[in-house]
Amino acid sequence: MTDASPWWTPAVHADRRPRLLARNRIKAAFRGFFAARGFVEVETAALQVSPGNEAHLHAFGTQGWTLGGERQALYLHTSPEFACKKLLAAGERRLVTFAPVYRNGERTALHHPEFTMLEWYRAGEPYEALMADCAALLALAASEAGATRFRFRGREADPFAEPERLAVAQAFRRFAGIDLLATLEPGGATDRAALAAGVRACGMRLADDDTWSDLFARVMTERVEPRLGLGRATILHDYPIAEAALARPSAADPRVAERFELYACGVELANAFGELTDAAEQRRRFAAEMDEKDRVYGERYPLDEDFLKALGAMPEASGIALGFDRLAMLCVGAERVEDVIWTPVAEAGR
Repeated sequence: MTDASPWWTPAVHADRRPRLLARNRIKAAFRGFFAARGFVEVETAALQVSPGNEAHLHAFGTQGWTLGGERQALYLHTSPEFACKKLLAAGERRLVTFAPVYRNGERTALHHPEFTMLEWYRAGEPYEALMADCAALLALAASEAGATRFRFRGREADPFAEPERLAVAQAFRRFAGIDLLATLEPGGATDRAALAAGVRACGMRLADDDTWSDLFARVMTERVEPRLGLGRATILHDYPIAEAALARPSAADPRVAERFELYACGVELANAFGELTDAAEQRRRFAAEMDEKDRVYGERYPLDEDFLKALGAMPEASGIALGFDRLAMLCVGAERVEDVIWTPVAEAGR
């Protein structure tokens, strides 16, 4: 795509079309995969009273009118997660959705303001089951696209190889020489000074006002993520509790949580949790996230009280969100995620 030739130009569309048809084949195959395993496909409302409560995600806001003629703040969701968990509380056991989701201020080679999130949930099953799902879906996607390798910016990965499983603490030690576990305490408390010392020792920059989370994110972005999913996919698991607001603590180590992310070619594809069902703890974590959002950006989003009530009826479950467009991009070797989106959002001046 160029400024002179938008995506709807017949010649540009003809060039894009084979990739878009591959995307369709992958989606159809995924629907068959989940249907064969007893998943119910659901559709979740995009308009929500809360778009999600992650500090660094920005939503599109709007207003609705109540039947009484009063204005009500509404948001386009950044994830269908809250709605899916309400359906688990309602009694669904295995569910899947291809949900259009919306994130403001995100437009890069790997980001688009509207994209497709594939989410699925398994009630009463461990989050390791989602790891097996991921391995199967990577191979299925590549097969449907006719790809033997995932490719992105000179990096490659074999979609048919069993993904590597790597703990976050192992990755910090391997790629940055930092003892991450020494900066963590049970229950989610963190030692900023200890992590700062490790960051300084490995030659990375830091500022006086950097929080523990700022430093964690910098190490992840600069030292860890570019080295993940090379040769084969990587499942990065056991995140610190402070970086897993929606996940339950690990039974093996109370300093970390049941969260994993899936990477291929250095690209994050999916984010998974052993789901937190403690409403009081979830409220506390949401409040902390919104305090951080207020500190950094000067805004905060409301909590979905209905969601917090539903947690009391929600069964133990595991859930995952996969960026479907990113996976399609890797399958066809595209350079930008919007190359596999049928109708990209127009940019100003284009």
